[in-house]
Amino acid sequence: MTQNPVEKTPVTLLGLGAMGTALARAWLAAGHPLTVWNRSPARAAVLAAEGAKVADSAAEAVTANSLIVTCLLDDASVGEVLDGTDLADRDLVNLTTSTPAQARVRAEWARERGARYLDGGIMAVPPMIGVPEAGGYAFYSGSRQLFERHQATLGVPAGTTYVGEDPGFAALHDVALLSAMYGMFAGVAHAFALIRKEDIDPASLAPLLADWLVAMAPAVHQTADQLRSGDYTKGVVSNLAMQVAGTPAFLDTAEQQGVSTELLSPYFELMRRRLAEGSGEEDLTGVIDLLVRGKASTDQGESGGGDV
Repeated sequence: MTQNPVEKTPVTLLGLGAMGTALARAWLAAGHPLTVWNRSPARAAVLAAEGAKVADSAAEAVTANSLIVTCLLDDASVGEVLDGTDLADRDLVNLTTSTPAQARVRAEWARERGARYLDGGIMAVPPMIGVPEAGGYAFYSGSRQLFERHQATLGVPAGTTYVGEDPGFAALHDVALLSAMYGMFAGVAHAFALIRKEDIDPASLAPLLADWLVAMAPAVHQTADQLRSGDYTKGVVSNLAMQVAGTPAFLDTAEQQGVSTELLSPYFELMRRRLAEGSGEEDLTGVIDLLVRGKASTDQGESGGGDV
């Protein structure tokens, strides 16, 4: 006698861009019954040949299953697509890129329509979806109960990381990590620009650069520890005063190489401002407070500095 296979949760997916299509194929490959809808029917037709059921409208797709996943262009698109659909007693998981504020408003919007809501932020590109060894995952925030109910299904395309009951936390974690990524890309761009006019093969610099960034990455743990303790001098190796003293060499080198300093100068200016407040023995962590304090504190700094 053979056992019946474990029943897979049916999924409705709204939005079949590159990411949505990758999500769809991962669920289909894992045996989940899938209903899809997209503004452009051609994308849905391709998935129909792979086993997906294609709905004629978003409303029909929402009616088909209890678990509704949106992966659309932006938050406004979510409202437009779901306008007029019956969300009562539905589990809505929004994987559309948004801001924390938009996610919080969308959670209340869903609650008012009788739906349970979970927000998500995907930390992967489409080729990583459905490939566990690629390391892609998604942040989720909102109802913990809802997350636990669907964790197995949501974990099919990519790993899952729950970050809290606040619906805005997934988007906040998403943007925080991506902001750090763009900061890294800015540094990489400046590094390659410095050698651009020289007889140096970029391919020879690349592994050195990659290894250096990996070696420096653990510094984020010390920054977090200093922020938690409030002691920015804890474990300091190169203090702020020393690092500020070294910045002219970076700026002069850029000038000599004919490279703009526009990617470095804003950060160096924050370092100098922090040093001017008498924080020379600290690590670089204090610049975070300068960023957080906003315009009012910036105005104070211009008139002689403010309290941290």
